[in-house]
Amino acid sequence: MILGYLGAVLIGVVLGLIGGGGSILTVPILVYLIGIEPLLATSYSLFVVGATAGVGTLKNAFKGFINFKVGGVFAIPSFIAVYITRRYVITAIPKTIMILGGVNISKDTFIMLLFATLMAIAAYFMIVNRSNFQVKDKDLNYFKISLDGLLVGFLTGLVGAGGGFLIIPALVILANLDMKNAIATSLFIITVKSLFGFLGDVQSQVIDWSFLLTFTLFAVSGIFIGMFFGTSIDSKPLKKIFGWFVLTISIFIIVVEFLN
Repeated sequence: MILGYLGAVLIGVVLGLIGGGGSILTVPILVYLIGIEPLLATSYSLFVVGATAGVGTLKNAFKGFINFKVGGVFAIPSFIAVYITRRYVITAIPKTIMILGGVNISKDTFIMLLFATLMAIAAYFMIVNRSNFQVKDKDLNYFKISLDGLLVGFLTGLVGAGGGFLIIPALVILANLDMKNAIATSLFIITVKSLFGFLGDVQSQVIDWSFLLTFTLFAVSGIFIGMFFGTSIDSKPLKKIFGWFVLTISIFIIVVEFLN
């Protein structure tokens, strides 16, 4: 439990230092350090991610960094998708799933393998230089932004991660936002869709509010630490280092789940 709560602080610190990525650690910490079963861990992750990103959202809102118009276009289809996924799709997944080669795996293993895959994708976006993303549309492409919102909402609903690694490139390429505004708007979107997705779970799962609020408090304290040191630390090399760390964790999850 002590390691789990320290991991919660790490989640917040990473979010405060590099503007994203920390939420990808929430499910592994809950599953492997605290021992919560994967499906419930994805539920808790939505709340932790939403609340922690909300702190960053308030800070960015006061500074005027958030583009609420673009954020709304992205967030509305996104939180609808994540709510429906949590409320109906997750519950419809069978307890045993057949994958390639006729191998049967449990629902929990399927969720963790899917999560590990998304972690690897997130690691890629952290390792590469995101500032190299080029604007391709001179005008706002609301249709494509909405479609991307639906996709991110669906993936967030499945694994409980914020999806900033997918949101930020979309905001830069499709909405013409610079990197600072894209990161700030991404946190706003993550806050809204994660908390709405969690509402879908409140109706179908038993929530240990005492533990969840305590874990979230540790994560929120971490984001203040990260924001404090973030003003004096160059985040670019940290993103690459953290990206390699996330990639290592994703490989660890795949190995552990197949060995089990």
